[in-house]
Amino acid sequence: MKQFEAKERILDGNTFYIRPFPAFKSANISGELFSLILPMLGSLVPMANSAMKDNADNLLDKDIDFDKMAPSIVNGMSSVSGDKVERLLKTLLVKHKNISVELEDSDNAVPLTEDMANEIFCSNTQDMYILAMDVIRINYSGFFGRLGSLFGEHVGAFRSLIPKKVPG
Repeated sequence: MKQFEAKERILDGNTFYIRPFPAFKSANISGELFSLILPMLGSLVPMANSAMKDNADNLLDKDIDFDKMAPSIVNGMSSVSGDKVERLLKTLLVKHKNISVELEDSDNAVPLTEDMANEIFCSNTQDMYILAMDVIRINYSGFFGRLGSLFGEHVGAFRSLIPKKVPG
């Protein structure tokens, strides 16, 4: 049964076992997830359109004007509050007990709780986001793949906005 098949992820010596959400719970969580993601994506569409018009033949060679990107990113992030991000992370990682963890110094996996997550990810919030992205991939990869096909050339334009090298 798919619902009980766990995917393994090792982060900082700890092994996480991620199980998919039940179908109806996944649908419910998608509303919260999309309410955070879609405003950010919507703010980037004008940049993708501009990239497509400016240099359609050399999309991947386009230099990024971070001064022009900043207002769009800020606009997209303006609807995102810390409370919403925290609530979503708790929903994805601990609320539904879909993740178990085998700590680096242990031989048995236990359900990930909020207290454990606070201890594991204290001073290492990046790994918490990585684990949340794994949960999203496991539960919504088919949806995002199909969604991407609806945007056609815009996907390539979005990719052109990602720098090849870190600026600086």
